[in-house]
Amino acid sequence: MQGSIVTLHSPEHRAHATMSLPLIRSLFAHMAWADAQLLQALRAAPGDDPLSIERYAHVLAAEHIWITRIEGRDPRVGVWPELSLEECAVLADENTRDYQRFIDLETDATLQRAVTYTNSSGATFTGRVLDILLHVAMHGAYHRGQVALTMRRSGGSPVSTDYILWSRGRPA
Repeated sequence: MQGSIVTLHSPEHRAHATMSLPLIRSLFAHMAWADAQLLQALRAAPGDDPLSIERYAHVLAAEHIWITRIEGRDPRVGVWPELSLEECAVLADENTRDYQRFIDLETDATLQRAVTYTNSSGATFTGRVLDILLHVAMHGAYHRGQVALTMRRSGGSPVSTDYILWSRGRPA
């Protein structure tokens, strides 16, 4: 490809994008920690905050749905489920176990394999396991930020779930 520019959105870039298994492990250890921190904050929040719980349940449901897609299983919850905080806690624990078990069996090479799945709208796609896992980690970070905003607006005290805080092993 001498003389050509490879953009971030080009097929050439996606075909050569790689990420190490240790980084994937870190992202998913962070995800489990962030989900637990958010659950704790929601439990401590004053009053009822249905929008924050709805978005938190969506984060957990998406995590669940993606692992079932990768493994070829049927999900037990929909994309936007109505869950109590206790049901969220059960799903968060299940997700943590499922991703840890799955990632423990992966190698850098197997992260490159393709998975074909049907999304919630009925469309069929094929994607690399690596890209799906990266999406799961980024999707959760996005929505956990939304939960922090809605918690603050409803009078609660949001918790920071930034990756850097987790990586330092202590709060800011």
